[in-house]
Formats: sequence, structure tokens, C-alpha cells
Amino acid sequence: MSLILFAFVVRVRDGLPLSASTDFEHNQELQERKQQLRTISKALALFPDRGTVKGQKLNIYFVSSEGVSYMTVCHCTLPVAKAFCFLEDLRWEFTACYNSTVVALAARPYPFLEFDSTIQKLKQQYNQSGGPALEITLAEVQQDLNIRPPQVLTLEEVELTNGAANGHMEQVPGCGQNIRLEPVTAPGILSLVLNIMCASLNIIRGVHLIEYTFQDDYEGIWNVVAFLLAFVCCVFQVQCPCCMLAAYTLAFSINFKLIIHHFPIVP
Repeated sequence: MSLILFAFVVRVRDGLPLSASTDFEHNQELQERKQQLRTISKALALFPDRGTVKGQKLNIYFVSSEGVSYMTVCHCTLPVAKAFCFLEDLRWEFTACYNSTVVALAARPYPFLEFDSTIQKLKQQYNQSGGPALEITLAEVQQDLNIRPPQVLTLEEVELTNGAANGHMEQVPGCGQNIRLEPVTAPGILSLVLNIMCASLNIIRGVHLIEYTFQDDYEGIWNVVAFLLAFVCCVFQVQCPCCMLAAYTLAFSINFKLIIHHFPIVP
């Protein structure tokens, strides 16, 4: 029975898949672990350098180094030290084939698919012989794990961290009112355009009235004030419904006064 089932190499800064192994097993839990592994890869910058996500029969292990993360899905019977030893060997093989510049310039997913052959050789070595060729390497990894044990993550922590990385945080009860903005509709855009037009007309008419008032007399000063108030109401009525009603009332009264002024009723 294979203990190392799947290996995945991704770029830490954006979760871009660089290479992956070809898996020949298609059980349901493996597919779920692969999906969780891809979820983790999208938020690796928020996770520690080494971590473990435990499942029922399959566990996820990952190691991040120099902007690249090496991840694997293994059977729960595989010792943790061997799983991380496999990831260290995978890291050495990858860095020997691809430098940091090539990794940084990668723009499309899975640009290093040819690395799958190297992954398959490492998987076969671990699955058949049970571990690395040098026992001292396994001992060194075990000692390092005793000094710096990997952080054990839960699926809830993975989903929460991935939501934070993508800007989707759940509202915590009792921490404030949940306010949701609605998109601007077509009538709203039309209203905004009409308000701008009305405000522009009011300010133009107000300027002309100012010129006329100061040239002839000062009796029309209140008309100037009325037009300027209408302009201010048109500007602020988007934010205040009361200002909207006041603007419409004021505009109606001003226009009605102008009509009476220019078209007097003859008895």
C-alpha cells in the first residue's frame, strides 16, 4: 500500500501551482484532501513554514522555503518524520532543477510539469523502501521536529485563514451592525446625473442674478440666495432625503416665481 499518495509544489506569494504528481488513486478522501491542499495553498503566506492538517485516514503536510511550498498527502500510518523527510528531499530536488528567478517569473499554472518524473521517483523510493537512503537524514529531521514541531492546523482554521486572505471575513456577533452596501441601480445613476445638471443650472442662474442685482438694484438679492440654496440642496440631496425634498420644493417655488415675474397676468 502506498503511504505517500500525492505531492504538490506551489509558489507561496500567490498560490500558483508549479508542479504536481500524477496520482493513480481516486478514492473520495484523497480528492477531499487535494481540494483542502489547494485551499491551503491560496493562503500560505498566513501559515507557518511547517504545518500539518490531520484527517481520518489521510494527513496533509507542508514545508515552505524561499518562496516555494512543498506539500503532500500521506497515509496516517506514515511517521511524521518520514513525511517531512520526503518534503525535504523534494525541496532539494526542486531547487536543484529550478532557481528562484525562474520560479518568480512563472506566469501560468503548472509551468514545471516535467518535474513530475522526479516526484514519482521519490514517491517510489519512500513507498517501497520505507524512507530515505540515509538514516542520518531521517534522524536529523526527527531531531529538528522535536526542537520545532510543526503546527497542527484544523480544517476550520484553514477555511478561516483562507477567507481572510481573500478578503471574506465573517461578521462576529456583537461587534457592530452588519451593514451591506447595495450596488448602484440605473434609476440612481439617472438621478445623480439630473442632480448634477440641476445644480449646474442653479449656480449659472445664480451668477447671472448676482451680476444683474449689483448692476441695477439690490432687491433681487433674495433670488440669488434662493438659487444658491437650491444649488447646495442639489449637491447634498444624494446623501440626505430631506435635502432632496427641500430642493424640489425650493426649485418649484423659484421657477413659479420666475414664471409670474416674466409672464404677468393682465387683468
